[in-house]
Amino acid sequence: MSARGLLVRLLLRRELSALVAAVAIFVLFWIIAEPFRSWAAMSTILYQSATIGLMAVAVALLMIGGEFDLSSGVAVVTAAMVTSTLAVTVGLNLFVAMGLALVVSISIGMFNGWLVTKTGIPSFLITLSALFMLFGINLGVTKFVTGAVATPNLSTVPGFDLIKAIWATKVGPDGGTQFSILILWWLVFVAIATYVLLRTRLGNWILASGGNAASARAVGVPTKRVKIGLFAFVGFSAWFYSMHQLTGYNTVQAGSGLGGEFLYIIAAVVGGCALTGGAGSAIGSAIGALIYGMTVQGIVYAGWDPNWFRFFLGLMLLLAVLLNLNVKRITAKM
Repeated sequence: MSARGLLVRLLLRRELSALVAAVAIFVLFWIIAEPFRSWAAMSTILYQSATIGLMAVAVALLMIGGEFDLSSGVAVVTAAMVTSTLAVTVGLNLFVAMGLALVVSISIGMFNGWLVTKTGIPSFLITLSALFMLFGINLGVTKFVTGAVATPNLSTVPGFDLIKAIWATKVGPDGGTQFSILILWWLVFVAIATYVLLRTRLGNWILASGGNAASARAVGVPTKRVKIGLFAFVGFSAWFYSMHQLTGYNTVQAGSGLGGEFLYIIAAVVGGCALTGGAGSAIGSAIGALIYGMTVQGIVYAGWDPNWFRFFLGLMLLLAVLLNLNVKRITAKM
């Protein structure tokens, strides 16, 4: 392969700009913030990244398929609320409560997808409506059940220790730096999603559905089922992440989750997902989440005013969109 051809292939990788930014941010904070260089800092950074990255994988796949889900942040709280209410207040077996919460989460996702494909209304509007409805349900049901704005404490329910070992344990040497198991689950999600996108027919269908749905349907791609399935996967991921929150903190604030959907979308876009669909990767979303983790913690370690974090987040999003646009124009001329 010629040097020119190799350059074109590299530029076509939408993750490239995110990777360059991630390296630059890492080097910057490594130089100016001494606490950033410790293993304890790396553990915290990776955990911060995983809290965004796990959901960002599902959101990235949905965006590649040409859709958005603005309810993904509060959907995490909904799954936690259903689980804790059924297990603590109703008294169901914990694993039965978890299973029912999983059914609810996937059903919400599938319903969003069905509405989008059935009505033709943009997913932005459908899921924005779902966001407000779920947010109201989370607060209303929790306040009715507990008289407070936090879900019932799950730590005394039989079986809690087992699910905590699965979703919220820490691994590492005794007396040394330990890493949350959520980091491992995040990497598993990225690996599976990457395999699906690159090695399976479903991956081709996802890319085709987001790139040109009409053409995809013309060649036999079940675009409606693909999109509904992607929304369902967002629901599954919301349930999975909610189990970590419940087992890690025993309870979840009913009013939390609002705004998380934007962080997931930002991680996906910074990682190279096209806003118009049809392009992107799970690995890119992971790099975007890592940039988030390094930035939010790096600002603290450097002793900067943390209020600047939102500015940097917006700046990274703007630069990512501009870089991806310019790379597309450059490669089109080569």
